[in-house]
Amino acid sequence: METNLSISDTLNDVKKELSSDEQMLASAFKIEKLYKKHKIKLFAIIGLAIAYFGGTAFMEMQAQNKREAANTALLTLQKDPKDTSALSTLKSNNPNLFELFSYQEAIKNSDSSTLKTLSSSKNEIIADLASYHLAVIEDTPVESKLNGDMAKVHNAALLIKDGKVDEAKDELDQISEESPVYNISKMIKHYSIKG
Repeated sequence: METNLSISDTLNDVKKELSSDEQMLASAFKIEKLYKKHKIKLFAIIGLAIAYFGGTAFMEMQAQNKREAANTALLTLQKDPKDTSALSTLKSNNPNLFELFSYQEAIKNSDSSTLKTLSSSKNEIIADLASYHLAVIEDTPVESKLNGDMAKVHNAALLIKDGKVDEAKDELDQISEESPVYNISKMIKHYSIKG
């Protein structure tokens, strides 16, 4: 009887094993069928992923090369500001850094022509700073977001020069006590307007 049971247990085990093998084989056929049906889509997705990551890596490598070329050009220009090759390299690889360098050189040399060009820059900060310094060099009134209180002091000095003392006082009164130039405006009011 034990042999009957063991044969029957063995048969049941074999049936279970065959059943699980059958299920694995059926799953493999389903996967193969899905693969054949969606093979083109799968390769397209893999191709797009490779193209995206490859393109991103290529673009980053180009950006890094441009940064390195711009930095090298800037270092060269710090030694020799007239180096036309370095200026050209800086301008083509990093236009914002080129404008900042041009602004710095224009301030050093009181170059109103360059400041005029930079005052119409798309970079609002460079445009504002260039306009402010151009007005200071040319002795004309100015409005500035970044140098607002300094512009008021400058405008007041021009008004005092023209004998418009009350207008100069009004300009200086607009400077708040928290401003770093408040004490300067206070001295100008005291010595120029009262005296």
